[in-house]
Amino acid sequence: MKLNTKNFGEIEINEGDIIYFPEGLPAFEAINKFVLLGNMEEDTPFCWLQSVERGELAFVVVDPRAVKPDYEADVSDDDIKLLEIEGDSRVLIYSIVVIPEDISKMTANLQAPILINTRNNKAKQVVLQNSRYSIRHFIAEETGGGK
Repeated sequence: MKLNTKNFGEIEINEGDIIYFPEGLPAFEAINKFVLLGNMEEDTPFCWLQSVERGELAFVVVDPRAVKPDYEADVSDDDIKLLEIEGDSRVLIYSIVVIPEDISKMTANLQAPILINTRNNKAKQVVLQNSRYSIRHFIAEETGGGK
């Protein structure tokens, strides 16, 4: 399937790689289909969550454990049920990254991670019940880039 994107031009995606957000993302509730772009084997922990429905919409995402190694997502039973997470499910966790003009002030939203059940490609951005994480966690603080 061909997809026209703002950041990557025209790309070919496999329909089986489409991630479905039943509830969309906050502020983008009507947009339900995304794909992850970027080589997960490269040295960078970052990749793109690209909308299939709107080529101009894409988010930089990162595994929050790359930013905060002791990161834990305490997910509600309702979210587990919505995503159909079971004992054999493999769940990917990503945080949306904001990259300002001054890259040393780059932040990750650790309070509201995106969970992806790889067994059925269902996903949701969840708001964690605990308050130990910030929606604007400075990445440079953890990686030593801000020192």
